[in-house]
Amino acid sequence: MAQITFEDVSKVFPDGTRAVDGLDLEIADGEFTILVGPSGSGKSTALRMVAGLEDASAGAISIGDRVVNDVAPKDRDIAMVFQSYALYPHMSVDQNMGFALKMQKVEKPSIRDRVGRAATRLGIGELLARRPRALSGGQRQRVALGRAIVRSPEAFLMDEPLSNLDAKLRVEMRAYIARLHQELGTTTLYVTHDQTEAMTMGDRVAVMRDGRLEQVDSPQRLYEHPVNVFVAGFIGSPAMNLLRGSVEDGWITLGSQKLRLARRTMHSGEVVVGIRPEAVAPAAELGDDVLELPVVLSEMLGSDVLLHLKSEAPSVLTGDMLDLAAELDVHSHDRFIARVPPDVRPAPGAQVRLRVDMDRVHLFDPETEQVILR
Repeated sequence: MAQITFEDVSKVFPDGTRAVDGLDLEIADGEFTILVGPSGSGKSTALRMVAGLEDASAGAISIGDRVVNDVAPKDRDIAMVFQSYALYPHMSVDQNMGFALKMQKVEKPSIRDRVGRAATRLGIGELLARRPRALSGGQRQRVALGRAIVRSPEAFLMDEPLSNLDAKLRVEMRAYIARLHQELGTTTLYVTHDQTEAMTMGDRVAVMRDGRLEQVDSPQRLYEHPVNVFVAGFIGSPAMNLLRGSVEDGWITLGSQKLRLARRTMHSGEVVVGIRPEAVAPAAELGDDVLELPVVLSEMLGSDVLLHLKSEAPSVLTGDMLDLAAELDVHSHDRFIARVPPDVRPAPGAQVRLRVDMDRVHLFDPETEQVILR
């Protein structure tokens, strides 16, 4: 096992596209780190540079104590798991899993032993004689994982390995991969655009946008302490409500409504106010921590209800939030979502009072989009 280090790494393609821009990141020995971000953020390019499938335009990439910029992919001692599984269709599961060892001229008894142990760990021991076409998507992904495991590499690189699976299988495989990492302890760099995967699987999560690293931290700290508007809006499901307002003398103004700050800030003037859908609760009466908003739509989720509400304060929407607003025909300037108990089911148009947990309110500078209060 070994750590993976990016030191001021950039990648510029021949057409001038800067896919990765000055990336500094260290994945510790044995750590499970996730690169997450929207399409085009540079996360897959960063992974491919570690694998040697793309050359870095600048900076140094190290695996352990070796700088590997000029090391051939086959000599980097890493194993990659792809989105497409990349199994050989004419080979059995047994042959697929043992192929890399065969190429390394490992003796046949050792190959059988290593493949057998990996197949047992993955619960596919009875599938070794089958070919990929006879397997389900989840079984194919386990074979792809098994092919990586048998090599006992210094690091695993996983490029959106669950994106081809249905929702139920993705949940199962998330837990499976996380448990596998606990058992093996191999350094793992995992790429996904799904922030739910990132939050549930990683020891640390690195959020990327436009080729740059926005923030890297534990999943919980990313959720509780985003450093800017982008991370605040990207991490969390549903996304954080981000509203344009102002702060003065300890009060937040959102349209015609006011909230009293629970913590002091020296900032005065315009702000972006961040309120998580989970940071509100139904209120019986108005107060200095209560918003009153009309209901647009209620989504029943069984364990809770998502209320889509209309806010007087303009919203700041990014990425997936814009898509959601378009789907629901909720204008980008009036979006607010609250997660409430399942017995709260107001009709569209009804006024709802919501008590805001003011200790969990975030303030961001509207110009720099950096955090002011978190």
